[in-house]
Amino acid sequence: MKFKLSPFEKKDLVIAWLALAAAFTLGASGILAVFMQGFSALSPEKMLLTFVIALITVGLSFVLHELAHKFAAIKFGYWAEFRKSPQMLVIAVAVAVITGIVFAAPGATVINTAGRPLSKRENGIISVSGPLVNVLLIIPFAVIMFVGIFLGGVDAVAGGLFFNPFTVPGFLFYLGLIGCQINAMLAFFNMLPVGPLDGKKILAWKPVIFAVIFVISLFLVYFAVDPVVLVNLLTPIL
Repeated sequence: MKFKLSPFEKKDLVIAWLALAAAFTLGASGILAVFMQGFSALSPEKMLLTFVIALITVGLSFVLHELAHKFAAIKFGYWAEFRKSPQMLVIAVAVAVITGIVFAAPGATVINTAGRPLSKRENGIISVSGPLVNVLLIIPFAVIMFVGIFLGGVDAVAGGLFFNPFTVPGFLFYLGLIGCQINAMLAFFNMLPVGPLDGKKILAWKPVIFAVIFVISLFLVYFAVDPVVLVNLLTPIL
């Protein structure tokens, strides 16, 4: 079975991509205003920059998450396509505005087994591929963030962090930070063992694998959402 995107699937991915980028921009604004003095007063320019960076990072993080599910399903011989959920898209934006955090499943990769039963192992491997991609994507974004810190793009000050995203070091720090935040949030949210989320299927397949990835994603989301602790730890070293 060939790996290709249908026109309908491409449209759904783009719509979910834009909605998640907008949701994260709203959510990130609240987080940044709390932890970063450089964003204590959010200007239109900073909001636009946040949205552009969110588009880039969500484009990699969310789209690759869903394509990982699709690719794994196809490898097992099934048909699979992403389908957006209008209700979940609205919820994603609303939750971001209220809480400042993006926990969202704007749709799902639908699998057609053509009447062939999907085994627990197949379901588990297909499910774990998405969160695993997000955990791995944190590595390059963390490197980018560390480069920004190393170049002096952020300073730890009383009450938070200060950085200028319109300088090269500040931009690198900000790009890496948002990439880490989005991937950490997507990994952790999808690992929750409830409803149709990936975590429930992974837990039913391999509890040990579920526990390892869940703990890793929880650890990552803590440092990604509150980067002050991480910067304070790294600044003396770098």
